[in-house]
Formats: sequence, structure tokens, C-alpha cells
Amino acid sequence: MASTQDFRGKWALVTGASSGIGVALARELAAHGAKLILTARRKERLESLAAELTAKGTEVRVIPANLIDPAAPLEIWDATEGAGLEVDILVNNAGLGQYGAFCESPAEQELSQVRVNCEAVVRLSRLFLPRMVERGRGWVLVLASTASFQPVPYLSTYAATKAFDRFFALGIAAEVARFGVKVTALCPGPTESEFFDVARAGAFKGRGVQPTADVARLAVEALARGQRTIVPYFGGRFTAFLVRFLPVGLLTRLIEKAARPPVSPA
Repeated sequence: MASTQDFRGKWALVTGASSGIGVALARELAAHGAKLILTARRKERLESLAAELTAKGTEVRVIPANLIDPAAPLEIWDATEGAGLEVDILVNNAGLGQYGAFCESPAEQELSQVRVNCEAVVRLSRLFLPRMVERGRGWVLVLASTASFQPVPYLSTYAATKAFDRFFALGIAAEVARFGVKVTALCPGPTESEFFDVARAGAFKGRGVQPTADVARLAVEALARGQRTIVPYFGGRFTAFLVRFLPVGLLTRLIEKAARPPVSPA
């Protein structure tokens, strides 16, 4: 029977491992005996987390990389599988968001979300999945969001990229299941992380902010058992269910009114 014990001794690559859910996922995988490869832009944070995990007996490697750069996934591959290190667990966690009116947002910020949230996920998965299929084992976690279940005005690009992530994960999950590889889409809602501050998306934070440790625990358990989608809190599961029955136009109008940025005084 599948369990998190299957992760013991396996190398897990975690992107976006310098903060938030990425840090929590790294800690959770380490707690189940996985060896960690941590990657993100901020080297000093990666090294701090690596020191913490190493002190607890986990073997850790650090690969600083910026996934906005299309060359970064191949650089990560060359430093791991390309160097003879078998990566059995791929955690596509890195992500960007930006709150605000699309017409007023810097174009590069919108495109960066697509590069990190979509393109990098595809590139990394395309690099690492074939080896997992060859070995007849492997796990891939893709960070989607409850924002993937409906359009979200003022987070329009972010929500669209997360819909891409969720459907991408579901599609490849069906393709590789017969080869012993499991793929899970993680769809958290408001979580204790830097996301809302970095994305300036406090309008979406709400009251029920979930601890990252809880999200990571539920995600790793779902990944181990091969659950294709995990929404790690009741409110998110209820919302995901409810939106199936509400007209998209009505739902989008309601979100737009609730999330509309305040007008600056003249």
C-alpha cells in the first residue's frame, strides 16, 4: 500500500523553496525521509533552510536558479539528473502573482507569471518525467490554487496560469499512471506565506488563512497515495464544488466588485 514511507531515501526537487509553501513542503518531505534538492532565486534563504534540514540528518543540495529565465530548468536538470542524481519527486511549487487591473499592470510582470507558473512547470516536467517513466516510479506535485476553479478579476493572469497548472497536472497524471508515476495538483487557498504581500493581493487574503505546515502535510499525504487533486481546506472544497453550478459570468461579476482596487483620491 502506498504511503509517505515510499519517499524515504528518494531525491526530491522542490522549486520555490525559499519561502512559504515551498519551505513547508521541503520540511515535510524531509520528515518522511526524502533527500532534498532546493532551488529558488534567493541563495541565502536556500542555504539557511539547507542548514536547518542538514542539522536534522537530511541530505540537502542547493541550486540557485531564477525560473523566469527559460534556460533555468535545463540548468537544474544538468545539475541533478544530468549529473547522475535520480530525482524521483518533482515539486513544481515556484510561482508568481500580481494583483491589480490588467490594463495598468506592467506587461513584463504579467508575462513573468506565465513563464514561471506555466512555462517552467512544463519544461521541468518534460525534463524529469521521462526518467521517472523509465524507472517505473515517481511523484510530481504541481502547485495550482483554488483560483484555478474560476476567473479572478484583478488576478486575471495568475488565476489563468493556475487553471493551466491544474489541467496540465490532471492530463499528465492520466498519461503516466500506468507507468507507476503519480501526479497531484495542489490547490491551496489563502495560506500563511509572502504571496499576498509580494503580489499586493491583500483583498483576497480573507480571514481563514491556513498554516503552510498544514497545507504541506496534506499535500505530501495526497501525493503519496496518488490523489490527482487536493484542496487542503473545507472552504476551498466547498467553493470548488459550488462554482460548478453558478454561471461563470455572475461569479466573475461578484468577484470583480469585491476585489476592485480602491480609487485613489484626486
